[in-house]
Amino acid sequence: MRAARLLTILRVLQVEGRVTAGQLARRLEVSERTVLRDLTELGSTGVPVYAVRGPGGGFELLDTFRAAAAAHAAPATEPGPIRRMRVRISPEALQRVLISGTPEGWRPRPVPDVWPDRDDWVEGSFAFTSDDEAVRTLLMLAPDLEVLLPESLRTSMRERAMAVAALHGGD
Repeated sequence: MRAARLLTILRVLQVEGRVTAGQLARRLEVSERTVLRDLTELGSTGVPVYAVRGPGGGFELLDTFRAAAAAHAAPATEPGPIRRMRVRISPEALQRVLISGTPEGWRPRPVPDVWPDRDDWVEGSFAFTSDDEAVRTLLMLAPDLEVLLPESLRTSMRERAMAVAALHGGD
């Protein structure tokens, strides 16, 4: 029974985005406390569920988790639904992005990881419909941007950067 609830909660979060514990409790016909325990259990298994406080708050999945699930459903090179690409970007590059509007859909990460070697860099995500589009757009920000997720995009960026370096005589 609990496994079915956990899967239902995961599916609701994937499809609907942000949902309150009360909404989940009514849908699953359990108490809010049970929902909170289930959300904690999901988080302990590696599902990136986080809480958003305040008006309009609730629980939701990290964008990159939804993007990773979508990546398994369709090849990364085919245009498809909008996916989020998690990145770490320098303040200067982020300023250029916000002024130019390219790439679109910047969202700062609610709880960024701490990186001692780049403590002034900002963590967040951009929206793209394919890895190819993302690589073409994000290469113009290199080396002021690091792709964190999805791994397929990180690998594509690395391969393209190595090709550019080889073309210009770099190692």
